[in-house]
Amino acid sequence: MGINTCVPVQGVHVAGASSRVEIDGLNSTNNSKNLGLNNSSRVFVNTNGDLVLGDLANNIEVLFDAENYLEDPQTTGGTHANDVLQTGLGSAYTEVGYPRLIGPGLSTFTLTKPAIVEINYSLSWGNIEKSGTRLDDGNARIVQCLMYLRSGGPEGVIVVNDLDGQPISLIGANGQFYTNKSGTIGERNGFHNIGTDYVKLPAGTYCPMFKAQLAVSDTGSMGAIKMFFGVGKDEVQIIAHYYN
Repeated sequence: MGINTCVPVQGVHVAGASSRVEIDGLNSTNNSKNLGLNNSSRVFVNTNGDLVLGDLANNIEVLFDAENYLEDPQTTGGTHANDVLQTGLGSAYTEVGYPRLIGPGLSTFTLTKPAIVEINYSLSWGNIEKSGTRLDDGNARIVQCLMYLRSGGPEGVIVVNDLDGQPISLIGANGQFYTNKSGTIGERNGFHNIGTDYVKLPAGTYCPMFKAQLAVSDTGSMGAIKMFFGVGKDEVQIIAHYYN
């Protein structure tokens, strides 16, 4: 049978570069496995080659959704490292922050089978200072951060390869600039870096962790400058897109 063609080359042949197959959603009474009236249903091919309607949860699943993920350095007294010292231009990422709560669903997510993992985060930072003094040199500093993964938990081995054996680096890398020219005014807290990325992972348990750097071209203007991560709400969301 040919659609948009008089010369079909298969049992069903839909022709046209912009053509698509669309199945209107049925209501829940007639079929509970699709998205409902006024929607297009997700269609899958089963092991017999038949087109079937599948459950959304079988293929996409929100595994992790933390709204205040990292320890707050102001309330915990800096139990774990969350400060970053200023460095010159270049790559000088250091590990920052530590999960506020430890445990399944609190600091880790588990894949029951291989998946493409969507990573979204909003990492808080601020308190850029020299010994409590507000910056006033006017230099542009770039605050950069990225996510990395540890297996099992926050003390586990760093995951260095993806599902295909390819090196994993710079997951969700993000940065923004900060400058201030007054020692008495100017915002220095409540900022966020937002990142998103995808990585292919095998089945297993993983813990999201972070690295960051504070870079400036002139490191001698005010000497040892540092900043803190985890000063506000740190959101982390992990979504699994399963292969089957």
